[in-house]
Amino acid sequence: MAKIYAFVNQKGGVGKTTSAISLGAYLGQYGQRVLLVDLDPQANATSSLGIDKRGIKNGMYEVLIGGQPVGPTVLHNPQYKLSVLPSSPALAGAEIELIELERREHRLAEAIDGTASRYDYVLIDCPPSLSLLTVNGLAAAKDGVVIPVQCEYLALEGLGQLAQTIQRVRSSVFPELVIRGVVMTMFDSRTRLALDVVSEVRKYFPTQVFQTIIPRSVRLAEAPSFGMPISVFAPDSSAAKAYSALAREILAGDGIQVPVMDQEGG
Repeated sequence: MAKIYAFVNQKGGVGKTTSAISLGAYLGQYGQRVLLVDLDPQANATSSLGIDKRGIKNGMYEVLIGGQPVGPTVLHNPQYKLSVLPSSPALAGAEIELIELERREHRLAEAIDGTASRYDYVLIDCPPSLSLLTVNGLAAAKDGVVIPVQCEYLALEGLGQLAQTIQRVRSSVFPELVIRGVVMTMFDSRTRLALDVVSEVRKYFPTQVFQTIIPRSVRLAEAPSFGMPISVFAPDSSAAKAYSALAREILAGDGIQVPVMDQEGG
């Protein structure tokens, strides 16, 4: 059965979508069957992989609101070693429509349940908000939440609110919800501030911050405009090597051995 992780942070611009895509691509390179679920109405994960979000006729909206099976909506990209459940601007209306539906917090979990056995990893890219869509992502994340945190001071302010939301979901929707890990992003080793933020986050989450830290990278910022993950766009960049290391760290934590050849080539 697939490991299902939700990527969550209510603050935008912290590398959440980039982390979901980059990690998914490297997990695919390491032989895992990966489904990336775009749960964001902005559809950034969809467009960052070169898919025209305006042309999506069957996607996340149809799955959540229309009851469309996940299987026929998934797009496969053998080059990137990723499968994608795409989003579209239509999903913006789902927030209101979900309110009227039965088991509104569990729509995504129930939809994924029928197809998860086809994959080793399901990565859910949640919206940058604490919305009903995000609650769906959290309720579906049976193996935990991955929290990307930008290495800047303002990124610290929302952590308490996010932790409270996770606790509320535990109390009312999904008691087993856990934090799989916190990934520090956009790290600039030239600044003392970045080091201080990493230190503060490790105090807040003493056992849950991944050892791998993602550096600030121009190549990483450029990759979405070319519709490619960093593993394809700039595989020799520092950010690519960091996400490769993060994939290995997660695989090791999940008890999955990465072949030596892949480790050397990652």
